Amino acid sequence: MRQCRWLLSNAVGLAIFGTTSEGNSLAVDEKIELLDQLVSAGVDPARMMPGTGCSALTDSVRLTAHATNLGCAGALMLPPFYYKGVSDEGLFRNFAEVIERVGDGRLRVYLYNIPPVSQVPITVRLIERLLRAYPGTVAGAKDSSGDWDNTKAYLDNFAGQGFDVFPGSERFLLQGMRHGGAGCISATANVNPGPIARLCATWQAADADAQQLRLNEIRGIFERYPMIPALKAVLPHLGTVVSVAAPVFTKARGEKALAETVVQQQIAELQAAVSQNATQIRELAVQLQSTVAALEQAAAAAESRLRKFLAFFVAASALSVAALGVAVAVALSR
Repeated sequence: MRQCRWLLSNAVGLAIFGTTSEGNSLAVDEKIELLDQLVSAGVDPARMMPGTGCSALTDSVRLTAHATNLGCAGALMLPPFYYKGVSDEGLFRNFAEVIERVGDGRLRVYLYNIPPVSQVPITVRLIERLLRAYPGTVAGAKDSSGDWDNTKAYLDNFAGQGFDVFPGSERFLLQGMRHGGAGCISATANVNPGPIARLCATWQAADADAQQLRLNEIRGIFERYPMIPALKAVLPHLGTVVSVAAPVFTKARGEKALAETVVQQQIAELQAAVSQNATQIRELAVQLQSTVAALEQAAAAAESRLRKFLAFFVAASALSVAALGVAVAVALSR
């Protein structure tokens, strides 16, 4: 809950039950309970886009209907992903059946294309057909293919129709916005939400390219490791990072204080905080890297000992065979 509230305070939404949150390791009942708890705790459902796509059609329908009834902004929907090589026709029937069974005009479906994990791609042709059949209901897509050409194909074909396209990494955020994108839905937004939200809001600013480079730097730290474990290793320390990095805003003292001066000082403090935030995350990454290096060194030492043991074993076996041969020869000579 604390993580959700912190993310919302940084002007980003919540794509819960996605890949980073390991949504497919949770039962439908668990997801429904967690959704209810978030709403009961005061989280605005209009700021949430929960993952509702499951392998079982009835699970997708039940979870999507519940999210829609709660007033969630949309449902981020994976294709049925267990069986591979599914045709566009089969995928169309799946999405169509979910939409028909939910039967709610408030439903907004956001297709979740993540073929590196699901192995079931969502093609341009499939999106075209879904938009013809369910205009307004099929509202957008998250593209986690990692392939800019695929993201750009979504944007070129559909962004002009009001179809929201979200790259699955902030590495493509600026390119996406310049081609009509709606933002991004990214794993590393869990640890770097403020700067990502800032670029999304100021992508036309003169420093947009510099902002993108800073985002890439932070993303690159986590991409050196398996992404999900790396993020979850950092998250317990995030409170410390934020408390160190958070600026103490200067307040005007007295009626003669100039508002413009205060604003400029606040901006400078924010910029310093962002830099310090990046430094803290880099230090955590270095600690992770040291741990990995120590494990690798220990593994190398163990492997070296194993090689020596095997060499000794082979030599001993060879000597044993030789001694046995001599003994047999002596016995036969008698």
